[in-house]
Amino acid sequence: MHDETPEAVKAQCEAFRATYERLKEEISKVLVGQEDVIDGVLTCLFAGGNVLLEGVPGLGKTLLVRTLSQTLHLPFSRIQFTPDLMPADVLGTNIVMEDPTTGERRFEFQKGPIFAQVILADEINRATPKTQSALLEAMQEHRVTVAGRTYTMDEPFIVLATQNPIEQEGTYPLPEAQMDRFLFKIIVGYAKLDELMTIIDRTTGSQAPSVEAILDGPRILEARDLIRGVIIAPHVKEYAARLILATHPEGEFAAGGADGPTNRYIRCGASPRGAQALILAAKVRAITDGRYHASIRDIQDVALPALRHRLLLNFEAEADRIDPDEIVRQILELTPTEPIAV
Repeated sequence: MHDETPEAVKAQCEAFRATYERLKEEISKVLVGQEDVIDGVLTCLFAGGNVLLEGVPGLGKTLLVRTLSQTLHLPFSRIQFTPDLMPADVLGTNIVMEDPTTGERRFEFQKGPIFAQVILADEINRATPKTQSALLEAMQEHRVTVAGRTYTMDEPFIVLATQNPIEQEGTYPLPEAQMDRFLFKIIVGYAKLDELMTIIDRTTGSQAPSVEAILDGPRILEARDLIRGVIIAPHVKEYAARLILATHPEGEFAAGGADGPTNRYIRCGASPRGAQALILAAKVRAITDGRYHASIRDIQDVALPALRHRLLLNFEAEADRIDPDEIVRQILELTPTEPIAV
């Protein structure tokens, strides 16, 4: 943003907001309600991060991702995770190919479904940890290494995963390292009465709603550059950093001190990726709200989806039936917004 005139930046921001709202409108033609969920997914798309959608079956998680893919001019791939899915089924594998004229044999890499740009990892926690871990390199570094060779993904690249609550039958917990690679974890809840009535009308009538593809890869990358240029004041950046440090047990900034929720309930706090998620998501929130700088309120608004999956709770939290959302809320209440005097 700093290299352009204020008028040019303002025009770019207004164009981005118009595109963002149009994407929401297109997705809302198919998905009823769930405005916060749609906002969260679009935030991850434009912030350049992956998203994990959690909820019981049948709430529209897969439908949301598929509808988003229909609004984008990008290759889409759906991977249905099952207990017998192997890493090669996701990444691809080397197979022996024979030249029909010379009879010469050679290994040739056959790309797996991960080599698209919008990836739906459906029911990701129904696969074994070995297969789940096959996504780690692709999610973080946007590349895949197979048999010593590295293959780079086309940009933009985003993984949108769905999962059922871990207490359901046939699920495996995601590895902590993989959870940390999701910018947001979004909880998808049940529809309200009026929303359910609309769902019935849309899905049991004679006409199915359709969406239009309105955004391509280069424009997404331009939007990501625009968002990274959003101004964030030092005291807002410091607040985000202190929120992350407030999740570290036995740390100097542990929320509530020695007897607070951090020391009492958290076994392992958020990593620096948590701070990156707070800042990038806050920048998206600011620009969609018509502002050119991120605020402390923006950080607070995105704290739940950015941090809930980055906290590892101890046995006492389970015994007291305290979930990560409640702890994040307590940390927000206990972390002062005033900067530390130096």
